Amino acid sequence: MTALFAILSIAMIAIILVQVGKVTELAAKIKGEDESMYESNNRNGLAMLIFMPIFLVACVVSALYYKDYMLQYGPHTPASAHGAELDSLFNITLFFTGIVFILTHIALFWFAYKYRKRRNNVGLYMPHNNTLELVWTLVPAVVMSFLVIRGLVAWNEVMADVTEDEDYIEIEATGMQFAWLMRYPGPDGALGTKDFRKITAINQLGQDWEDNKNLDDIVSSAPGEVIKLPIGKKVRVRITARDVLHNFDLPHFRVKMDAIPGLPTYFVFTPSITTQEYRERLGALDERTGEPLYPQWHELYDPEDPESGPRWKNFNFELACAELCGKGHYSMRRIIEIVPYEDWKEWMDGQNSFYFSSVRNTAEDPHIDILFPVEKQKMSEDFKAKTEKALASNEAADKIIRLDNVTFETGSARLSGISTIELDNLVSVLTAYPNMTIELGGHTDNTGNPDNNMSLSDSRAQATYNYLVGKGIDSGRLAAVGYGQTRPVETNDTEDGRQKNRRTEFKILTQ
Repeated sequence: MTALFAILSIAMIAIILVQVGKVTELAAKIKGEDESMYESNNRNGLAMLIFMPIFLVACVVSALYYKDYMLQYGPHTPASAHGAELDSLFNITLFFTGIVFILTHIALFWFAYKYRKRRNNVGLYMPHNNTLELVWTLVPAVVMSFLVIRGLVAWNEVMADVTEDEDYIEIEATGMQFAWLMRYPGPDGALGTKDFRKITAINQLGQDWEDNKNLDDIVSSAPGEVIKLPIGKKVRVRITARDVLHNFDLPHFRVKMDAIPGLPTYFVFTPSITTQEYRERLGALDERTGEPLYPQWHELYDPEDPESGPRWKNFNFELACAELCGKGHYSMRRIIEIVPYEDWKEWMDGQNSFYFSSVRNTAEDPHIDILFPVEKQKMSEDFKAKTEKALASNEAADKIIRLDNVTFETGSARLSGISTIELDNLVSVLTAYPNMTIELGGHTDNTGNPDNNMSLSDSRAQATYNYLVGKGIDSGRLAAVGYGQTRPVETNDTEDGRQKNRRTEFKILTQ
């Protein structure tokens, strides 16, 4: 019904306009074309004079009213070290262009009135005026020269790249439809190399896992994940795109740079205020009156939820794509949180490497037969924790510990290279507890002949036994038993269950 009324209203307006046109045409014929034209010119000229002050005042008033929201004035001073320079350049440019805007519009509306067509009024023929041409050439040239030189100074300062001896953090932002893939360097402080030909469903950035610098890199891709950066630390952002043109925009930090497929760009900035400090600035109160300095920021964040709190407490810096990149363009928004360096370091220490959390021991991993120092350390810590738990328990079941990282070649009793690291951890435990005696047990799934499985499990238990003896453990403290397929811990009907049944474990007999 609403749509019908809207259509009927539009149709009625159109009919009225047509009728007004017909009436005007008839009046012109009655009065005469020239007389009607002169009257129309006078009306339009006067209308221009009346509209001129209304228009200019509306422009100034709306600019002042929306300056905090649209132009980042008021509490929205820059949140980066270089932002003040850019704001200064913007203010200078706005000053000169504002003067030109007002003068040209005064001339525009005044000329529309002054030079309207009137009776016996003949236009002045002026083919050339040197003074006029010098004025409108020299004045813009001088102003533009000043703005360009000032802009070059700002450009050279803001766009200066980091040097090798500087203390900085480098991160990477890769735009794609419709998300930002953020990458942080791990403990080595360096980002690994990428190759677009290596992009897969898992490896969205095309990281080259042969480059060891990639192994500790941290990748953040979920839209809800917060991007954290430390205050007072110079940050170099590598910016690129995986599909179409995007734009890396941090408006509060005065950072904006296109993300171009195949053409990496960068930006360097230093956050100068934490998120919490910026919130407190928005929620500041007048020291004399106690009233909010910025009342709009004390309004409810969600008008329908009284518990949502004021807007200033819910403020967040944001990363946006400032290039229309498709229908899902809006979903590229990410929250930026600026925190003290100590908090950022603690947060970084708690992040997991993408390689070790998502790629390690998958089909994409080129290092399956290699254990890295960090893995060896974790294996040692986990093994020690399991052993201490078993020693502290009085339950017989808890005395059995699975050697998760002891593996053998298929159908063989030959220990894999990784197995020796796990067995070395067992050697350390046996050395630390000289009274401990253990039984080494070998187990298989039910695939194949039961007698062959029994023989294979016995051989594997014996291979483990021989390794420990070779490392100096007294054979009297060890026993090796093969159980074959007789003691499954999971069903043999699934591959996952069979894999769990193929195991080597040790049981603490005395401690």
